[in-house]
Amino acid sequence: MEALKASADSSRPHMTTNAPQPQGLGPSLAKDLPAGLVVFLVALPLCLGISLASGAPLLAGLVAGIVGGLVVSWVSGSSLSVSGPAAGLTTIVLAGIQKMGSYEAFLVAVVLAGVLQFGLGLLKAGVIGMYFPTSVIRGMLAAIGVILLMKQIPHFLGGREDFFKDLDLFESEFVGALDKIQRAAAKLQPGAMLIGVTSLSILLIWEQPFLKKIKVLNLLPGALVVVLMAIGINELLGVLRPEWQVQTAHLVNLPHISGLDDLSKVLRFPDWSVLTKGPGVYLLAATIAAVASLESLLSVEAVDKLDPHKRRTPTSRELLAQGTGNTISGLLGGLPLTAVIVRSSANLNAGAQSRLSAFIHGILLLLAVLFLEDVLNLIPLSALAAVLLLVGYKLTKPALYSSQWRLGWPQFLPFVVTVVAILASDLLKGVGVGLAVAAFFILKANAESALFYHNEPSHEPGTVHLKLSEHVTFLNKAAIATTLDRFQPGTRVILDGADSLTIDYDVLEAIENFRQSAADRGVQLELRAIPQVETMGH
Repeated sequence: MEALKASADSSRPHMTTNAPQPQGLGPSLAKDLPAGLVVFLVALPLCLGISLASGAPLLAGLVAGIVGGLVVSWVSGSSLSVSGPAAGLTTIVLAGIQKMGSYEAFLVAVVLAGVLQFGLGLLKAGVIGMYFPTSVIRGMLAAIGVILLMKQIPHFLGGREDFFKDLDLFESEFVGALDKIQRAAAKLQPGAMLIGVTSLSILLIWEQPFLKKIKVLNLLPGALVVVLMAIGINELLGVLRPEWQVQTAHLVNLPHISGLDDLSKVLRFPDWSVLTKGPGVYLLAATIAAVASLESLLSVEAVDKLDPHKRRTPTSRELLAQGTGNTISGLLGGLPLTAVIVRSSANLNAGAQSRLSAFIHGILLLLAVLFLEDVLNLIPLSALAAVLLLVGYKLTKPALYSSQWRLGWPQFLPFVVTVVAILASDLLKGVGVGLAVAAFFILKANAESALFYHNEPSHEPGTVHLKLSEHVTFLNKAAIATTLDRFQPGTRVILDGADSLTIDYDVLEAIENFRQSAADRGVQLELRAIPQVETMGH
């Protein structure tokens, strides 16, 4: 993914390294081909599962995965990142489809989101991710994890299709999911539940360190093992216990494609009439673009840190790539996509050297859609739900909450407020509330860093030296005024602005007010390198 020159993105400085770089297509292909196969095996069940969690056609996730592999891999500047449908967007997609009234109308928002991302890339806005507090981003992902867990339990238990219809748009995500769980629990399907529990057990065992030491098993993704096992169990139930066998309504249902004519019939296309029906589609597009961009930038940053060759991804070019991918995915009926850390990590661990591995995974996904739909349609939805339950748990595991707590209130409070606000309302409002709380702590810290003071040596008892910081803004006014008001009579105060490049007028006015009253308070004030208010027109 290093096709364009690094100079195409000036938003992030390029780092040089003496690490050996992969040379030539031959040596790269020898490692990228098996890596692409591994990523395909990881991506296939995830594409289907994320479609299921999003309430979208199952084919939509595969379309997004194909576009991520065939298109984004070549436009992006990342050598190891893999793009496709992401768990972090499931709640937005689910609510967006309901709000728009149809999947075709929702696709318009996906296309517009891609255009917005492309525009951000042209504007060199790749540094945007650095302006979002980590605590809020972690809170957003943790809340998505909770919702993902709650939404998949009905599928995990084998709930009927009518359990997932008529979603109340004004109902809390959390409350709505609880209601679905209660209804699903009343009508358990033994076969689906058996497959779900067995699938989740295998996934948990697959994560254990003693299995990771077996190299052969490392080549098999746990999700693939679960899918194959689930098919086998369901076929066995058909022989031994037919009444327990999972029926067609609870299996993957991909359309049969035998040629280009069939392809045009099964793909879903945007309903452009929604553009004239109010601002809803534009707000949804902006939400998708913001969350998808953040998730992509965070993912490529994480992958860059793991890259043994220490290559750096041009962030603004990554926005161009994601924008291109989402525009094409939306036009072809696919889900919105992002750079995905799960698939990217699998790619890196499998020994990938270049973008070729991501491209190969896209080809394999396309071939699976064209020629393996009969096999894919045997997969029980409860197995996919088990895969997503583990994904949701990893997003919101208890260790995340404890680590945020240890970082202190300035990190923990915005994090937990974001989680609660998203569960109580929706993702966009929740993130907004979290950002407001984070901004409070930022402003508080900024106000408290306006000056540094120390007592003068013992030969000058009663003297305090206050040194203003480099940039003093109106945000520092309260802290400076409060500090000055605390000095007792008989104190000598030296207020030094020699190191300050800028001092806001509001602050100068507060200092002047104190200067005029200092003598009456019995405080001796000495100003050093502090502009007089009179020189500014007073």
